[in-house]
Amino acid sequence: MEVIRTREAFREAMVEARAAGRGVGFVPTLGFLHDGHRSLMARAREEADLVAVSIFVNPLQFGPAEDVAAYPRDLDRDLGICEKEGVDAVFAPDADEMYPGGPPEVTVDPGPVGNRLEGASRPGHFRGVSTVVAKLLGIVGPCRAYFGEKDAQQLFIVLRMVRDLDLPAEIVGCPTVRERDGLALSSRNTYLSAEERRAATCLYEALARAAWLVEGGERDARVLRAELARRIGAEPLAALDYVAVVDEDTFEEVDRLRGPARALVAARVGPARLIDNLLLRPSD
Repeated sequence: MEVIRTREAFREAMVEARAAGRGVGFVPTLGFLHDGHRSLMARAREEADLVAVSIFVNPLQFGPAEDVAAYPRDLDRDLGICEKEGVDAVFAPDADEMYPGGPPEVTVDPGPVGNRLEGASRPGHFRGVSTVVAKLLGIVGPCRAYFGEKDAQQLFIVLRMVRDLDLPAEIVGCPTVRERDGLALSSRNTYLSAEERRAATCLYEALARAAWLVEGGERDARVLRAELARRIGAEPLAALDYVAVVDEDTFEEVDRLRGPARALVAARVGPARLIDNLLLRPSD
């Protein structure tokens, strides 16, 4: 496995791979890898000739109230995980390599969806995400890039960005990986105490309850939002940020389910701010 620190060397490695007829599968990450990331690497390994992973804590996507320096990091551990998963190349730049001269003057506008939900709670977050993803895809070149559905709003924005800007990448959404009790895997779960970890399952329990109601015939999104808020609000250790039910194709809030929709929740549990979502499929 090759560990690459510079943009130019990584770009050259990807160009050489494609010139040799090898299709590139790319998994962009913030590092501190877990089984969710492993699942993305495994999917890439199944579908691509060369698997590349980036490990970069992108300062642009952290807001003024968020401490980018506190984000967990363990590069040696991450490299070990990548090697076990059969990754061929890891791009591990520092901030000066990614943004020589400081934050970029030109950034990518994520569009109106970027100002809602996570975008409203974390102003500027999706501009930072869009900018770094566009930059990484520009360095990698033509590839299949793998993103987890846990960050559903991020996935939607990346899909739209690639479509609207004609970037040479195919974006592949991969299912959320969960613990046995339903908690979605996240690097931020490491912040939780044992008691907070148990409380955090309220997010998935609320989503599962909404899905159950839809399976039983409920189509009123207002009822579903109220039930999501009620279930999370009943957990004393959870502070609700938002609940939403959006159209799967447009990410617009809906009042009534007339096709596939996605329920989204965000809450703070102890020191961790957690998000989760679940696809709702009305049978009719």
